[in-house]
Formats: sequence, structure tokens, C-alpha cells
Amino acid sequence: MSSSPHRTRSPYVLAVAVALVGSVVAVAGPAAARPATEQAGATAAAGASLPFTSVEAESATTTGQKIGPDHTQGTLASEASGRQAVRLDAGQSVEFTLSAAANAVNVAANVPDGQSGSLAVYVNGAKLDRSLAVTSKYSYVDTSWIAGAKTHHFFDNTRLLLGRDLKAGDTVRLEATSSQVTVDVADFEQVAAVASAPSGAISVVDKGADPTGQQDSTQAFRDAIASARNSGGTVWIPAGDFKVGSALSGVENVTIQGAGNWHSVVHSSHFIDQTGSAGKVHLKDFAVIGEVTERVDSSPDNFVNGSLGPDSSVSGMWIQHLKCGFWLTGNNDNLVVENNRVLDTTADGLNLNGNAHGVQVRGNFLRNQGDDSLAMWSLNGADTDSVFSGNTISQPNLANGIAIYGGTDITVKDNLVQDTNALGSGIAISNQKFLDPFSPLAGTITVSGNKLVRTGAINPNWNHPMGALRVDAYDSPVEATVNITDTTIEDSPYSAYEFVSGSGTGKAVKNVTVDGSTVDKVGTVVVQAETPGAVKFSNVTATGVGAAGVYNCPYPSGSGTFTLTDGGGNSGWDSTWSDCSAWPQPGAGNPDPDPDGNLAQGRTATATGSADVYTPGKAVDGDANTYWESTNNAFPQSLTVDLGSARAVRRLVLKLPPSSAWSARTETLTVQGGTDGSAFSTLAASKDYRFDPATGNTVTVTLPDSTPATRYLRVQVTANTGWPAAQLSEVEAYLK
Repeated sequence: MSSSPHRTRSPYVLAVAVALVGSVVAVAGPAAARPATEQAGATAAAGASLPFTSVEAESATTTGQKIGPDHTQGTLASEASGRQAVRLDAGQSVEFTLSAAANAVNVAANVPDGQSGSLAVYVNGAKLDRSLAVTSKYSYVDTSWIAGAKTHHFFDNTRLLLGRDLKAGDTVRLEATSSQVTVDVADFEQVAAVASAPSGAISVVDKGADPTGQQDSTQAFRDAIASARNSGGTVWIPAGDFKVGSALSGVENVTIQGAGNWHSVVHSSHFIDQTGSAGKVHLKDFAVIGEVTERVDSSPDNFVNGSLGPDSSVSGMWIQHLKCGFWLTGNNDNLVVENNRVLDTTADGLNLNGNAHGVQVRGNFLRNQGDDSLAMWSLNGADTDSVFSGNTISQPNLANGIAIYGGTDITVKDNLVQDTNALGSGIAISNQKFLDPFSPLAGTITVSGNKLVRTGAINPNWNHPMGALRVDAYDSPVEATVNITDTTIEDSPYSAYEFVSGSGTGKAVKNVTVDGSTVDKVGTVVVQAETPGAVKFSNVTATGVGAAGVYNCPYPSGSGTFTLTDGGGNSGWDSTWSDCSAWPQPGAGNPDPDPDGNLAQGRTATATGSADVYTPGKAVDGDANTYWESTNNAFPQSLTVDLGSARAVRRLVLKLPPSSAWSARTETLTVQGGTDGSAFSTLAASKDYRFDPATGNTVTVTLPDSTPATRYLRVQVTANTGWPAAQLSEVEAYLK
């Protein structure tokens, strides 16, 4: 639908791609990146405590070419952490100086489509006898069935044990040997020694598993699980490479443990697949690395597909090259997923796909997802009392960092999300259902202590941006209590907070409070309000605002108004975008209003009272056939319009519906104005104005040239000969 060339919208189809096998429905969008340097083990105010130090290639010494920054969908730099990377031709290098001890490195890199190669590794100038393999095999993913998608998933992670212990101040140089390689970021880690098997554990090798990875070990794993689960025992995966070519099921009442996720590696594209389990499954300290190179939603190419059962846990895992890390259905009550790494998935990192109760997802690191990095989707039953906390998310390249689609009493807190790309926000709180039966947002949704860096992106289906934090009444109004507190938003390329009905149907966003937020550098606006509703903002400070404080243009026209209540303590964003027919552009400022345009249309309107459905917004919706009517028999009554900023208004045009069904009438009214919404002065004294259908039911109030600029325009009505209430279908304000 469209109200003008600038407001064109297709219904917001965020990857309505239903994976029939594994019940995967995916949503497309962006994610996050690491800071230039993050100290290993340091606990930030938001994000995970990580066992590695990340260093951006663009901050290192290089003989290559730096690319970016760029936010354009489909470009290599747009998918890089920090939106920058370093391109190396053969013989060129990038050199990192360590800030902490390390004996291993993981590198996010890209090579041209169809190519493979390697990075030679030098430590303190000496070339190692081992190198980092780089390949395009897992990159350049196409999802043509997802509206708005382009080829994406450009980077891939590759890791190497260095074979020696390095200290702070040592250097590691990576040199392209043949193919061009673009290096994004390097993670340096001190990997612990190979762990020993717990007493009484059943080794998969003793059941016939091949630690060289040459022979398939599926049956050995099944036999070990069958032996251990009768006693609630432990299946031990020693150091080695194990091929598991078929999915495991019947996994319950068992711990599956490895010698460390750098040492015990299972090669499987479909590890656990089961619709139910008695639970008490504990997966820990090994890697599962798949061979998923494309996204096929009819195939359950996931680490866990289905249910682990109640009271289970997953910790210390390295999960890579799968479609989804976790696609969780059925009973997963009280599941804890913590301290894992989920890398290079072609779809979601983790999705609680309905009926998840009391689930805790915390302290995880997710990078380079092809859909939502973390999602709760309340299909077939509400997700309830579940929490995403303290996670670090980097570079989701086709959806949101964190997405909550329905559910009851959900918490999203203390997460760090960086560098989202197309079709998503840093955090989305949404009633987009995708399929039925769906349970909309209910109870209290708590969004607290999160940090969003370079999040938000252009949605090509909407032809306009998505905010860093989005509340979306897509398929039904948002009526749950949504409390957004203590949020930090930095370097958003577009808006900070977005309130929208993504289907373009004007469903309302209600009961939302935003309290305590720091917005530092935002490309367009702090608040992007595109649908009717009401949100209270308190203690929100903004600096570096690119266009205006507020974009307040509910869509479609006539759907209602968006009321922004100032709870106090706000600063740096008190202006309003002046032209609802055009989208703010990053850093372009707020243009002067059209000298011939109606300043009041689409602005926030409030009134002393309203009758039934005849609400104040009807007087500024651009449609003379809809109207505001005050409470009956309660004169005086008034309607106030916030013009967004102080304007030198010289003429008002007041209208009633033009239909001849409306008899002629006289309303006695006064025009007042003010700059702060509380103190008003008289701009036009009380006077009788005659509305007559024979002349269009329109009157004009001319203001003298000496009238001071006013932001808040008030029309006060003290009498009406045609009805015992104030009535106005349009209040139009003009500069001349």
C-alpha cells in the first residue's frame, strides 16, 4: 500500500520461509559486531563474558586495503563487524598485536565466490608450519523466496591452534597466499588443555567410534547414549574428529561431554532430532561443525531439532556451519543454554518455537547468522517466562539480532547486539505471526539494559528504514505491557526507536514505556512512529541526531494518532520531522516545511474530551469526512495540535464534514498558541464562526503578522449551535 511515493509499503514479509521438516519458519534480517578490542573474560555492562579477545582488522597494521564503512545491503563491508574490513591480495598481510596471552586464533574472512585459499600465519615474524584455510564454500547464500533478500552471508569463520603459547605484545601476521582474502576480525584465545574423562563415563571410542573422522561413528554414539541413559551417566567424546552422518534420537537422561570445544569435534549437519524427550540432557564442551552450504527450509539441518526435554542444559559448545543452531519445539521446560558459540548458520542461531517455559539463554556469542540470531516465536503455544540475557550478537545478515514474536512475560536483558544488516533491527518486539495458531504478546515484556551498536537497516520491502529497537503491531495490536529500560543505542544508521504496524494496516502499539536511554549518534530520528498508539518516554538523552527528534506519521492516513508522552528527563530530541510525505535521510537535517503545506496534518493531537470513536486524531488526518467531537454538554472544550517545532503560523483553516447531511451551524472559538505545551497565549480572540455545507463547511482564521511562532496550537470551543459539543473534522495550519 502507499499514500505517496515516499510511503510505499509492501506487507513486511520477514522471511516467511517455512521449513516443513523441523518446522522452521525463518525471519530475515541483521545483527551485531565486536568492539575493536574486547578483553578476554571481561564482563561488560551488556553482552557475554567471552574467553577470547577480538581485534578488528581495520585497527591492525596492514599492507592491504581497508574497505568501508558501508551500510548498503549486498556489499561486503556492510556485513563486516564495525562495517569495515581489510582486503588482502596475494602477498599482502594484516598484523595483530596481542593484548593478552593466546595459543589459538579464529578469523572471520571472505574470499571471492567459487574460490578457496589460505592465510599464512607468522608469529613475531616467523612463519608457522600451519595455516588458516579460507573458503567461499559456506558463503554467498541466496534465498530468493525471502522478499527483499539479496545474496548474503559473505564472511566465514576459520580457526587454528597455533601450537605455542603467545603473550601480550606478541604479533600475529596473516598473509594471503594466493586468493584475495578480506579479513574482518580475529579472535585470540588461550585454549585450555585437553580435559580428562569424568569417572565412570562411557567413551564413544570404546563403542567403536573413529577419532580420525574417516569412518562414520553414528552407531557408536547411539550405543554409548543407550548405555549411559539407563543410569543418567555420561557419554565421553575424547579429543579427535568424529563423523556422525545421521541424526541422534532417544537422547534423554544423559550427559554428552567433550574434552573441550577446540579438541573434541563432531562433524554433523544434523546432530539431534527428536520430537520428545524425558529430559535431563546435558550437552557440554565439544564442537559440532556441519557442512551446510545453503539454506533449505525443508531440511532439519540443525544442531538440535525438536526437544531436549525438561531440565536440560547446553554449555561450552562450538556450533558452526548448520542451518540453525537450535530449533526448539515441544517440551524444553527450564532449559539453560549458556556460554556457547554459534557461528555461520544459514538461518537462526536459536529459535524457541512455541511452548517454551522457563528457558534461560545467557552468556552466548553468536556471529554471522542468516536469520534472527536469537528468537522466540510463539507458534502452537505461547513461550512463557523465558529470558535472553547477557548474550553478544554480531552480524546477523538477514534479520534481527533478537526477535520476540509473541509470548507471555518475556525478558530480554543485558544483551549486546551489533551490526545488523537487511530486514531487521537490533531488537524486535513483535506480533508478527507468520503462521497460526499464534499467541500474541501478553503479560509484561521486559527489555532492559541492552546495548545496540550500528543496528537497524533499510527494509527493501518497505523502502524505508527499520529502527535499532522496533515494536511492531504487525498482525495484531500490541496490548501487552512493554517496559523498555536502561537502553544504550550507538551509531544507528537510521532511527533509534521504531513503532510500526509492519503489515501497513495501522494496528496500534499501546502500553509501552521507555525509561532511561542514551542515544549517541543516530542517522535520522530518535523516535520513528508509523502507526497509531501511545508511548511514554522518560530520561532519554540524545546527541548527534541526524535529522529530527521525532518522526510522527501514522500510516495509513486516517488510522489514528501516535501520542508521545513526555515523562520528564528527556533532552536532545525535541524537534519533529516536518514532512510526512518524505522520509528523513541520514545526516540531512530537518528541512524547512513546505511554505504552502498544512503544518498540522499527521501531527499529534490531544483534546480535553472525546465522544465515542470521534478522537482528536481525526482532526489532523487529512480527511474532512472524519471528525473530532468533544464530550457533550461540557463546554469549554479544546483540541491541541503539536506542530513539532515552533512555526510562524499565519492562517488556520477549520473544517466540518462537507456532506449536506450536516446542517449549518455556528461555533464560538478562540485560537491559542504556546511553545511548551503548558503555557498558552491568545492568538485570535473568541469569535463566532459560521460553518455552512453550501460553502464547503470551511472557515478561515487569519492571524496577524505579529503573531509569535508557536509549536502547540489550540482551538478552544465554547458554543456550538448545531450540537452540544465541539466538532472539527480538520484543523489545518499554514505559514501564509
